[in-house]
Amino acid sequence: MVETNNVDHELEELDDLVGLTKREISEEQKRKFEGYAAEILDSLGMDLKTPSTSDTPKRFIQALIDATKGYDGDPKLLKTFRTECRREPDCRLSQVIEGPIHFFSFCEHHVFPFYGEAYVGYIANENIIGISKLTRLVRLFAQRFAVQERIGQQVADTLEAMLQPHGVAVYLQAHHLCVEMRGVRELAPITRTSVWRGYYADEDSLRDEFLTSCGFKR
Repeated sequence: MVETNNVDHELEELDDLVGLTKREISEEQKRKFEGYAAEILDSLGMDLKTPSTSDTPKRFIQALIDATKGYDGDPKLLKTFRTECRREPDCRLSQVIEGPIHFFSFCEHHVFPFYGEAYVGYIANENIIGISKLTRLVRLFAQRFAVQERIGQQVADTLEAMLQPHGVAVYLQAHHLCVEMRGVRELAPITRTSVWRGYYADEDSLRDEFLTSCGFKR
């Protein structure tokens, strides 16, 4: 019974990480939000009485909903497979690496976009995940209001919960428009973040192999 309870608890935690509860935004709410958007855009100087801008508040709200669909979850991420590895001695050192995975997100501080590339790797234990799911996983957390560091942590947390792998590596690099369009207005800066778990955190050679495979070291 204790083992069953542990499995149920792990599944509940995974559901929370992947976010399987869809948002419920009614048409009435959308119309209200469009009114707020119209008031803001008008105050900022946009002429909402032209053919090209009369529907801009409506398009703006729908664009925000579409761009943050990561909150709606992705049930396809729950599918895993038994590993192809048959416990050979080198299995614990064999990496699965995917990237570049292109993503975009909204900075939760200023609601300005940031966009870039992610590279994800893991060392399988008893389970693996479809390669396309690594892209889905990055975009699940990127398509929310976020900070770059958290996206990497969330991807690593979810992979660990799903697969219990020997190690997880996540590397992200991104351009942040909140830096380029306001504040210091730095031109084309790139912010880089990394997350190392398990064997990746302990073994320099695995980190080097991951970064070399991603094209960052020669």
